[in-house]
Amino acid sequence: MMMHIQKFNELGKADFGWLQARHHFSFGRYYNPERMGFGNLRVVNDDRVAAGNGFDPHPHDNMEIITYVRKGEIRHRDTMGNEGATPAGSVQVMSAGTGVAHAEYASDTEPTVLYQIWLLPNEKDVTPRWDMRAFPTGNVEGALPLLVSGNAADAEKGALYIHALHGGRMAAGTTLTQDFGAMAYVLVSEGRIRLNGEELEAGDGAAVKDEGALTLEALEDAEVVVIRVGA
Repeated sequence: MMMHIQKFNELGKADFGWLQARHHFSFGRYYNPERMGFGNLRVVNDDRVAAGNGFDPHPHDNMEIITYVRKGEIRHRDTMGNEGATPAGSVQVMSAGTGVAHAEYASDTEPTVLYQIWLLPNEKDVTPRWDMRAFPTGNVEGALPLLVSGNAADAEKGALYIHALHGGRMAAGTTLTQDFGAMAYVLVSEGRIRLNGEELEAGDGAAVKDEGALTLEALEDAEVVVIRVGA
């Protein structure tokens, strides 16, 4: 059994002026040999992108990339022909597979806040694909909804098809217990929760292994994202 909490003020930092980033794992100029990933999870970046700025066209291959837009919007364009705006409260996913190039920019009128999540693929050299869906806006009870899944059967029920991501909003005082498999990474994007007895605040992350079902208690109104990175 293991739980390792990564406090927001302990995360790696990057400041490019137009981009303020916090890195949960080694990324770019931030290198920490003890933070090289967790299972098939390689990147969790907490990004703040200035209005009108963003990431110019760049390539990826054999990586699963999940972007949860928390504030503002991201304008996406890729070599598969996908183009459009992903607004706040939406999750977009891209399987880079055999190779794809894309560009992403914040809106011209307001900054964008997002999580950027990269995972190693279950299968290499697949045909690249991209998809998007809304993040749940209402408070959840009982369980965090499955938003992203590597199970084809879940895709038929409305989950985006790529690994596994759960998320939702919890009202203060709400408690839920849920099994996320052997390994999971928990992110608190808003508010404050208690996770298996340990307190997490906005911006914190927790790597959890072999803990069994997790109990999440909202100490105040909160938003939680859980990345399933094990069986």
